[in-house]
Amino acid sequence: MITVSTEATATAGILERLADEGVSIWLDDLSRKRIESGNLAELIATKNVVGVTTNPSIFQAAIGSGEGYEEQLADLAVRGVTVEEAVRMMTTADVRAAADILRPVYDATDGRDGRVSIEVDPRLAHHTAATIAEARQLAWLVDRPNVMIKIPATKAGLPAITEVIGQGISVNVTLIFSLERYREVMDAYLAGLEKAAAKGLDLSTIHSVASFFVSRVDSEIDKRLTGIGTAEALALKGKAALANARLAYEAYDEVFGGDRWTALAGAKANKQRPLWASTGVKDPAYKSTLYVDELVAPGTVNTMPEATLNATADHGEITGDTVTGGYAQARADLAAVEALGISYDEVVTQLEDEGVAKFEVAWQDLLDAVKKSLGSKGADAE
Repeated sequence: MITVSTEATATAGILERLADEGVSIWLDDLSRKRIESGNLAELIATKNVVGVTTNPSIFQAAIGSGEGYEEQLADLAVRGVTVEEAVRMMTTADVRAAADILRPVYDATDGRDGRVSIEVDPRLAHHTAATIAEARQLAWLVDRPNVMIKIPATKAGLPAITEVIGQGISVNVTLIFSLERYREVMDAYLAGLEKAAAKGLDLSTIHSVASFFVSRVDSEIDKRLTGIGTAEALALKGKAALANARLAYEAYDEVFGGDRWTALAGAKANKQRPLWASTGVKDPAYKSTLYVDELVAPGTVNTMPEATLNATADHGEITGDTVTGGYAQARADLAAVEALGISYDEVVTQLEDEGVAKFEVAWQDLLDAVKKSLGSKGADAE
């Protein structure tokens, strides 16, 4: 049983207000140590955490250190498994354990929350068939109803999303930066639900979130605004990411208020919720809770690194919906950035390419670290 301190109860008040506004708080981190120490269960009990997201960078940091994985690594080394099999055995074990911890939340919310996400191999981001096969394999390996398979929103990822949803597997669509691609993601989800319905699957069991990345947009556009250096340009710093996210929510409202959705809703389908990702600020000049306070809207998810979660609990300012009334200003802010010669399309394309590449590097670093560990453990066993 977890004992909740008075201090924890006090700080949870802000997070409770955020949850009351319709924002599901997910933790953007996972490790064996976090699971076995009871920390994840404590965050669920004291800080309104109702889900977990992972990515290749998170696993690289967790498993690359080896901490908490020594016994499993030794067993895997003795068995002589491949490096890639070892990585998948460790990552799926962590996701399975986290899913079990979150199962009561999943049951209490009818599958809406209590979710744990695991990503397909990032090297498959531009290969549709391989992504579909990997998604099915991960769902089978984790073998928990509250797992979500992360598929990147690349061009090749879109038909994979449709096919995987159509097979009844819940999906977290990741690496969304542009409004155009986001609309394509929603279309892929609806097409997947239609395929599932045609197969006679129970649509109420299929869930999805669309991970719309936030801080990286500011990082890239702010850099370009600083390069321009005029007062007009500098005044726009820190505005593009919020504008982009707010217009994404407008698109979400439009799509899930249309006739196509109405037909699916009648079959008890679930909306694909927008998930704000990359919500830790990169610029220390900005308030640490900027991408939480300013993206409060019903029916959304905010996945936070622990530092952002703690900052929000300590000094977040939750003042109600900070999204739906800002569409006109959001369009004006993005138009002002374009007027200075900064191409929105160029920036979001660059960010998608960089996002895939960063995860590929992290995955390779993880494979290299595990290969080294397996080698040493194997030598120890001889």
